[in-house]
Amino acid sequence: MIPLSLPHIDGNEWQYVKECLDTGWVSSAGSYVNRFEEAVAKYVGSKFGVACMNGTSALHISLLLCGVKRRDYVILPNITFVASANSIKYTNADPIFIDVDPGTWQMDLDVLEQFLDRETVLENGQTLLKNSKRAIKAIMPVHVLGNICDLDRLMDIAKQFNLSIVEDSTESLGSLYKDRHSGTFGTLGCFSFNGNKIITTGGGGVIVTNDESLANRAKHLTTQAKISSSEYIHDAIGYNYRLVNVLAAIGVAQMEQLPNFISRKKHLDAFYRNELEGVGDLRFQEVEDEVNHNCWLFTMQTKRMRDLLQHLNENGVQSRPFWMPMNQLSMFTDDIYVTTSDHSACVYETALSIPSSVNISDQQLETVVRTVKSFF
Repeated sequence: MIPLSLPHIDGNEWQYVKECLDTGWVSSAGSYVNRFEEAVAKYVGSKFGVACMNGTSALHISLLLCGVKRRDYVILPNITFVASANSIKYTNADPIFIDVDPGTWQMDLDVLEQFLDRETVLENGQTLLKNSKRAIKAIMPVHVLGNICDLDRLMDIAKQFNLSIVEDSTESLGSLYKDRHSGTFGTLGCFSFNGNKIITTGGGGVIVTNDESLANRAKHLTTQAKISSSEYIHDAIGYNYRLVNVLAAIGVAQMEQLPNFISRKKHLDAFYRNELEGVGDLRFQEVEDEVNHNCWLFTMQTKRMRDLLQHLNENGVQSRPFWMPMNQLSMFTDDIYVTTSDHSACVYETALSIPSSVNISDQQLETVVRTVKSFF
């Protein structure tokens, strides 16, 4: 079986982890946690980074830092991994799902702007839903598959309606919009380093920001809000969200290899697009000219998605369907979904992802393409 997306462990991971084990610095205190935070922040061009146990916890803390609380609303795209919506529920707020653009699969900003213009009112500096007077506090753009929406326009919309931006950049490490890295446009940005991401710490995340007070508060909340180094004194409801040193050590080694990882991802993306162009009814995710895409996970569309998915997996090419739209999940069916054409449903019904590991061989790439062509 050619795997969908495996981590590539080929640098200093063993050396750095062994150092943690040899010295006993394996938990949340240790030099590699700080080094990893600094490496990610420097790479994306932010002043501060705060390492968390995963991308979901990074999103949760970031929403809290933006003042999101019970009965508030947070806007996000209807196509995303469920963690984005879950993090909103953790704050006791509710999501407002916006349909996606049918080409880029990012939040449809036309739909977003029409909704805010027609259904909200600005009172005392807050954007409120007209029918309930509940506040909308933030927008969470999700850079789906490492692609990015029109962030200039999104920022203008957020400013007009006085909304904080928490960027879900969990899939977009290495992606740029107009030569500026994802995660650096909003108040806070969040990255994920799960096993299948472009770099991995096994599980992990980093919050980035240019606001020192927010960075300090994020670190405080992720370490149980402890205010004394010697006594167990805490001043807020805190969380056990700090990344541990042994995982951060893997992250430091992975960051050293990131430029090569991105180069390889771009190669396989170009290979698939070139070899599969015009095959059957296949269509690919659109990427706007302003976006320099990290090509994290190659995903394509066909009306015969389910049959192609079965064909690939039965023939040794691991593939998977796209995420089910949030409005179709049972726990979110009562939440607001804003759409005119329900492009989300179409993307879900037609999209599938194919092998995109950094270490996939050229021979395996040819096998994937040959297997896809044999189906059509």
